[in-house]
Amino acid sequence: MDVFGALQTSVSGLKAQAFSLENISGNIANSQTVGYKRIDTDFVDMLTERPTKQQAAGGVAAFSQLTNNLQGGVAATGVATNMALSGDGFFTVQTKGSDAGGSPVFSANNLYTRRGDFAVDRDGYLVNGAGAYLTGQSLDPATGLSTGNGPIQISGTSLPAKATTSISYAANLPSTPATASGSALLGTLPGGDARVLSGTAASAPSVAASDTDAFVKSSVGGGELTAYSGTGSPVSMQLRWAKVAEADATAGTSGTWNLFYADQTATGTSAGTWKNAGTAFSFNGSGQLTAPTGTSLSIPDVTVNGTKLGAVTLDFGTGGLTQYGAAAGQVTTNTLQQNGYAAGTLNSLAVTSDGKLTGTYSNGNSVALAQVGVARFNAPNSLKAVSGGNYAETAESGGPLTGLAGGTIIGGNVEQSNTDTAGEFSKLIVTQQAYSANTRVMSTAQQMMSDLINVIR
Repeated sequence: MDVFGALQTSVSGLKAQAFSLENISGNIANSQTVGYKRIDTDFVDMLTERPTKQQAAGGVAAFSQLTNNLQGGVAATGVATNMALSGDGFFTVQTKGSDAGGSPVFSANNLYTRRGDFAVDRDGYLVNGAGAYLTGQSLDPATGLSTGNGPIQISGTSLPAKATTSISYAANLPSTPATASGSALLGTLPGGDARVLSGTAASAPSVAASDTDAFVKSSVGGGELTAYSGTGSPVSMQLRWAKVAEADATAGTSGTWNLFYADQTATGTSAGTWKNAGTAFSFNGSGQLTAPTGTSLSIPDVTVNGTKLGAVTLDFGTGGLTQYGAAAGQVTTNTLQQNGYAAGTLNSLAVTSDGKLTGTYSNGNSVALAQVGVARFNAPNSLKAVSGGNYAETAESGGPLTGLAGGTIIGGNVEQSNTDTAGEFSKLIVTQQAYSANTRVMSTAQQMMSDLINVIR
């Protein structure tokens, strides 16, 4: 390498160190930018083709090295819709191109970001601080089914009421019930026989109003819950159990019970009435349920205080109903829940670790409203960085892979910049020294060229 070559090499060194300085300054400037990934600088030597014995150190070129795969710190913000990704992946976002008729028009292509400071805008969309709109799968709050993919928009409408269609029930029935009448068994009442002694009745019998007092004294309470009609009207559903048969060695049972519900609550002027669920519950000598078989049964045409609920499934599961001895002689209710609710308005939002955006409503229900879009790449550091903390897919990065795949989303938090300011200052000192040294090489080469020209003179 001659003097002219040394001069060219020092120029390449100045350009490379200036490029490094540009990256360092950008990293320091964005040390507080949410989700920012610092850009390091790689230096590559540039050699000319020469024989081995004449090989000389060549110039240098500088290239950017992205650090998208390096996690930044996670900081709590107190904003429920803020999200931080822990592990691989990027939030899938789109940018807004324009407004048409008051509605935003979004870009056709997805971008990807770690910036998760999302908040709900005036139109119900989730937008981060750089103006990117979070995309994902929107869900119907009533059914939980997908309604489409695209920018997530939170509807301000109320959650519609849901009728009670299922009751989860688990209880132990005392082998010897302690009734007010003193008799363990419910017999035929004066107004008619309200019992079902075996199987399922074609038409479930009712307790006549005139027999209500005698029925209550010959049965034990089975719990009470609030059920809902299709319009969300609440009704109090009272349950009672009556033992209708003792052990039957021939049938192999140790007791048979009937379940009743109050179809008309007693008032000051009229007695309440009770309806048989229409099925005989039989237990063996070990207290296990033998009939009905299965884990649930349907109670048809349930009506309470004039409010029609329709068919309601009683889900008692495997082992949910037993007949063991109980000192108090009363029913021990372990589970009594139903799946209906009244209409409600949205109170708050939250994000689960698996990326579901859930809404909590005034009726106490929490339902999933959307599944946050997350994408992963085999080569995340080969993505193309664009403004606003966004990245675009490239041929080198490969296509997006959908899902968290072991990662989690932390709601109410954001990922901070992964810039280490102290480390950037160290690189800044080294860059400054290298830049100054290259200028010294240029000065020396220039002086040597001047000396050569002076020889000729």
